[in-house]
Amino acid sequence: MKDTDTTQTRLSARDRLLEAAGILFYNEGIAATGIDTITKKAGVAKKSLYNNFSSKAELVTTYIRLRHEEWLALYDVRLQQAITPAQRILAVFDAYHDHAEFAYERGFRGCGLLNAAAEFPAGSEERREVCAHKSEVADIIRKNLYQLLPEDTAKAEQLTAHLAFLLEGAIVLAGLEEHGARVLQAAAMAKTMLEAL
Repeated sequence: MKDTDTTQTRLSARDRLLEAAGILFYNEGIAATGIDTITKKAGVAKKSLYNNFSSKAELVTTYIRLRHEEWLALYDVRLQQAITPAQRILAVFDAYHDHAEFAYERGFRGCGLLNAAAEFPAGSEERREVCAHKSEVADIIRKNLYQLLPEDTAKAEQLTAHLAFLLEGAIVLAGLEEHGARVLQAAAMAKTMLEAL
């Protein structure tokens, strides 16, 4: 995510609000970020926010969906270089590392989706959106493992869980340590696991 100051005059009010909210939600947290702060950073009137979103909750849900799309775009770039199922799985780790290496305003704080989920109660729409993202990531791993292990779906399922746990654990530690080295370590571990198949 980049600072909005240089690009906000070229974006629509909706896009400026989303960009400002994304930066603020990631840097400050969702609960700590008020509507006034978002509209000020976006350079729009408060009415513009409510013309584009019915509530802060809708803005938050849109932010979560956009973060998911942002990650999918990173994965798509990595996927272009992947030929085999194992390479497509490792591309997931590479995309997580790319995410960790963004030029964040206040440094890398971990997965923005996990940070968002932590602010909402169990069963909330926001947490369901984050779960949907994490499920899609696991499904990418699963699909490729089924190609690698077509005769052993039980092993593919078990390895899907292992790799998903490894990936998510790595991104949590990367956030705590404020850099992506743990994701690189996790990718090396995943590569070793895949080579053993």
